[in-house]
Amino acid sequence: MITEKAPGKLYIAGEYAVLEQDCPAILVAVNQFVRVSITKSKTSTGLIHSRQYSQDSIHWVRQGSKMVIDNRDNPFEYILAAISFTEQYCIEQGIKMKVYDLHVNSDLDSADGKKFGLGSSAAVTVATVKAILHFYGVKMSNELVYKLSAISHYSVQGNGSAGDVAASVYGGWLAYQTFDKKWLKLQLETNNLSDVVNEAWPGLKVELLTPPKDMKLMIGWSQKPASTSRLVDETNANKAALNIEYKNFLSASRACVLKMIAGFEANDIAMIKEQIRANRKLLQHFAKINQIAIEIPRLTKLIKIAESYGGAAKTSGAGNGDCGIVITDSETDLDALGNEWRHNNILPLNFKIHQISLTH
Repeated sequence: MITEKAPGKLYIAGEYAVLEQDCPAILVAVNQFVRVSITKSKTSTGLIHSRQYSQDSIHWVRQGSKMVIDNRDNPFEYILAAISFTEQYCIEQGIKMKVYDLHVNSDLDSADGKKFGLGSSAAVTVATVKAILHFYGVKMSNELVYKLSAISHYSVQGNGSAGDVAASVYGGWLAYQTFDKKWLKLQLETNNLSDVVNEAWPGLKVELLTPPKDMKLMIGWSQKPASTSRLVDETNANKAALNIEYKNFLSASRACVLKMIAGFEANDIAMIKEQIRANRKLLQHFAKINQIAIEIPRLTKLIKIAESYGGAAKTSGAGNGDCGIVITDSETDLDALGNEWRHNNILPLNFKIHQISLTH
């Protein structure tokens, strides 16, 4: 049996802006995993089984009189896309296809099945790609795994930056900029997959960051799950109407995240904290002009408590639920902060940063 795993992620800064070219974000990989095991099937039929997803609910929308299933929150769609693209790549390398069983297990949800917002669809995609490449004996690199996973994930989601995919592949703290989606779409329509994967992708940047020594990341869970793909749909729909405001948001977010990256490079926790607070303000304004809820009251409470202990806090990811993050230094009383969170129905998540070295 071959087992591969991929970690979950949290956004630290640069949310929403990261959907556009040349707008960096900072993410971190955490030590909660999706594991995918693969074994050669003993019969002529293969199996895909997940312990978590057997009772998954399906969302649908009305388009005119048609009922359209929205499969973007269905993990099986990501698993099937990852299998399809990875096998296509293997076939192009002249590899003969086999029948296998795939078993998926995830820590990325709470014990009662609620999502923490750790990017489970990206992690399951990455773990599936790795398991299949390993199964077929293909030499892996982070870049190959990232590109096959990004193509698979994007084919299902149709929006997003694939920053969560990068965090699941590269691990640790990273600065990320998305690729040119139009370019990729055209390449996939006109070239074979191997050529697209071997090409340099315009706009794509992945840079590993080293955090300052005394800096700690605290994570609080609002206990309210959120759907990223639907929030991104809503803001995408408003782009044209908010033309100038949107451009201002992008340039302000870019400047903020670049300063934060400089804070990592200079080992300067105060500079990182200052930009966390600046990014929070930018996201609050962005939510207001888009008329969406990013910082729900429970997350505002989480942030206020963290700030009262000297931490710099904001929402993580698309917001409207899920997690808030806090950057702390050696002055912060982490235990007292965690206790006050608990009194306010906010759950401290004791996750660690997960570093990856690709051994294959």
